[in-house]
Amino acid sequence: MRPASVIAPLLAVAVIASSSVPLAAADDTSWDLELGAARLHELVPRLMDLAAHTDGLVALSVGDLRTGHAIAINGGVNLPAASTIKIPVMVEVFKQMGAGRFTDDRTVMLLDEDRDCGYGSLCDAPWGTEYRVGDLLARMIDVSDNTATNMLIRLVGRSSINATMSGLGLSQTRLGDSIRSDGDIRALRTSADDMLRLLSLIAARRVVDPQASDEMLALLAGQRHNTLLPAPLPKGVVVAHKTGTLHDTLNDVGIVELAGAPYVICAFSTHLDDLDNGERFIRRASLLTFESFRRTAIARADSNGRL
Repeated sequence: MRPASVIAPLLAVAVIASSSVPLAAADDTSWDLELGAARLHELVPRLMDLAAHTDGLVALSVGDLRTGHAIAINGGVNLPAASTIKIPVMVEVFKQMGAGRFTDDRTVMLLDEDRDCGYGSLCDAPWGTEYRVGDLLARMIDVSDNTATNMLIRLVGRSSINATMSGLGLSQTRLGDSIRSDGDIRALRTSADDMLRLLSLIAARRVVDPQASDEMLALLAGQRHNTLLPAPLPKGVVVAHKTGTLHDTLNDVGIVELAGAPYVICAFSTHLDDLDNGERFIRRASLLTFESFRRTAIARADSNGRL
């Protein structure tokens, strides 16, 4: 654990307010809105303490999808995105499909320039093999295949991805290169607040169109790397999420579909001496947040039962 004098400057004050992120429209009563805000307010010091006792630099943004309230610790800090950048790539693919430029049956040929062996099996596939866009999306999100990601980046264009993210209000998110595990992978940048905004828009079915948003949610819910945000939660709770890993970085961002109190949680950790420290931070933050929102869901259910 770092000395307190080192910890303090790295933790921006957590804030709680009506979020500027366009979360799912709230049709709740004033009581419900106040309840959601109060629960998040109670969560702040616990998350701050967790962050302060984690080595490296951490960031965390949490948003209530029913009320629009959000809290953040270092939420606006620009950080290595690692494979969470694959969500913006996915969004651009769906945007261009929605514009009629191609369908998910369109095939893309594997070129040598696409190969990245940091993660995924397509790195070893023969040159010239063709894959459907739909299959590449599943490989990119569900098993985090880097080569599949590069093929999709080549298809839609890196500049188009960056322009779309800027248009959605994501000021810290930028794809500075394709996925290059042996290169400057820190050129893939984002922030916890940016990912909170993007996932909130998807959850509200406001990215491309409702059908495209639903398909993106389904892809994220099919994620096979479930050792971070979902790990401490009860079985059966759907977490539509995407992880990201570098040699000193561990991230996970997702939508937790908790009945009565759905929420977004975006957890980042970097400059870690040991990835286990990032794992503990993300798992603990996930559990603390879930417990808080579960109490909110129970209170809402009890109130509705008395009406």
